[in-house]
Amino acid sequence: MSEVFEGYERQYCELSANLSRKSNSAALLPDHEKKQRFSEIKVGLDDADALIRKMDLEARSLQPSVKAVLLAKLREYKSDLNKLKREIKRITSPDANQAAREELLESGMADVHAVSSDQRERMTMSVERLNQSSDRITESRRTILETEELGVSILQDLHQQRETLLHSHQKLHGVDDAIDKSKRVLTAMSRRMTKHKWIIGS
Repeated sequence: MSEVFEGYERQYCELSANLSRKSNSAALLPDHEKKQRFSEIKVGLDDADALIRKMDLEARSLQPSVKAVLLAKLREYKSDLNKLKREIKRITSPDANQAAREELLESGMADVHAVSSDQRERMTMSVERLNQSSDRITESRRTILETEELGVSILQDLHQQRETLLHSHQKLHGVDDAIDKSKRVLTAMSRRMTKHKWIIGS
């Protein structure tokens, strides 16, 4: 999994959840506050579109097996964002205040900040995706740490093997010296024996 994609994904999930909360309370705000809230939501939607495009580019640059998984996930995010845009468009329509009041009266909801089932579901999905991204990042970090530990262990083993080889080489060098010395002694003894035989023979 791409860490770059996961970074964009985390930002998108946080932004999506924040936009959902803002849109839930925007319809029944006073006009002077509503205008400011809608401006904030519009900026957030632009940012969400930008993150979708970045995730799309990143996903298409990866290996086919990974790309297919990420693009499928990206389609869900695009669908989620389009639903949010439609909801915000409905809220910002001229009859939004009246529609919101009628909806509250018909449903018997006393809390003006209550959210619809679709909005709750969208927020829940955003939180779940955010948690999944956090879990993947944690797992990636754990894998990196394990790889680093394995690398250190391998380096230590190689160092020990090098020391062993150097020690063996020194021993072999000592054996070679002993053999050479023995050869010299035997050669000297052979010469003395030959000389002794020559003297006796004379």
